[in-house]
Amino acid sequence: MNIQAHSTFERIKPFLAVIFLQFGFAGMDVLSKAALNQGMSNYVLVVYRHVVAFVVVVPFAVFLDKKVRPKMTLAIFTKLIVLSLLEPVIDQNLYFLGMKYTTATFAAAMTNILPALTFVMACILRLEVLRFKSIRSQAKVVGTIATVAGAMVITLVKGPIIELMWTKGRSGHQQQSGGANLQHSIKGAIMITIGCFSWACFMILQAITLKTYPAELSLTAWICLLGSLEGTVVALVMEKGNTAAIWSINWDVKLLVALYSGVICSGWTYYIQGVIMKDRGPVFVTAFSPLCMVIVAVMCFFVLAEQMYLGRILGAIIIVVGLYLVVWSKSKDYKLSFTPSTKEQTAPEKKIVINADSSGKENFNPEVLVAIDVSGYGGEIGNTDGHERDGQRNLISV
Repeated sequence: MNIQAHSTFERIKPFLAVIFLQFGFAGMDVLSKAALNQGMSNYVLVVYRHVVAFVVVVPFAVFLDKKVRPKMTLAIFTKLIVLSLLEPVIDQNLYFLGMKYTTATFAAAMTNILPALTFVMACILRLEVLRFKSIRSQAKVVGTIATVAGAMVITLVKGPIIELMWTKGRSGHQQQSGGANLQHSIKGAIMITIGCFSWACFMILQAITLKTYPAELSLTAWICLLGSLEGTVVALVMEKGNTAAIWSINWDVKLLVALYSGVICSGWTYYIQGVIMKDRGPVFVTAFSPLCMVIVAVMCFFVLAEQMYLGRILGAIIIVVGLYLVVWSKSKDYKLSFTPSTKEQTAPEKKIVINADSSGKENFNPEVLVAIDVSGYGGEIGNTDGHERDGQRNLISV
């Protein structure tokens, strides 16, 4: 029973891990928007976030990766530099800038293009096998499109309000905060889109790097360290003339978001992504990204008693269906990866015949005689001419 329970847990562990990541991202969106509204620089937030992540991860990397950490080479270090630019610097700064110009909900909705971008890039680089005549490949394509479409339905389609006991009587004409005009919305959408493309490139390159540098914790520590250094340079350049004020931090939401996003959304996210990618690939990880919007909508509905629209429910259902198709196809790929490509060839069964003449004596063919030692004097099996050697032996003709 314990073995069966352990096997079940091992099967569902990757799914629990990626769902945990989406809960982490949902919390980060809310906290980050609050900190940015209080005047925190997005460039400084990125630096503090990765400093915290590096401090948390590096002790584990030093001790736990000691036996698996390969020797650093110029090619690997170059990949680490590019990785630290793609996600910690380019993606996060553009994402937070886009959030400044729009809202947290809008930013979360825009990131739902990530699964489609990652899927296309993985197919181009042959990290993902796509055969249009295969049902599994068709399920991947349809599922990826469905997850993006469901997220767009949640964002764009409202429909009638779903009334429950604790939401009755609330106004259905809630005004969106922020007052972002159309120009800011377009600018924010462009920034977030570029950031998502950079994020997809990061996921693909991380999967490639892990093949030559299979130490997930050490890889995470390097990305956070280099991202902190590169982010500091960017912050000093972009916030020139306002240096002293932007780096100040107190016991408020600014410190909370730096600690939370550093530990959960950078440190352990990079590590968990790397572990899952080794077995399931980058498409599996990013396929769950639209869940973040569903989690945010559900949390706001139950915790903040916000209005729930029919469009959000329909969008969530579409996302669940799309995720099921992607997960089903990836599970089939995962099973096939452990199926041997060639079957072991087994020798045909032979009958053992012992011939005897009319006198009862056994007749042996010396050319095909096999001697099997059963006397305990030795373990040799070999051809012989019929004479006993090294003790008593039983002789059979095959």
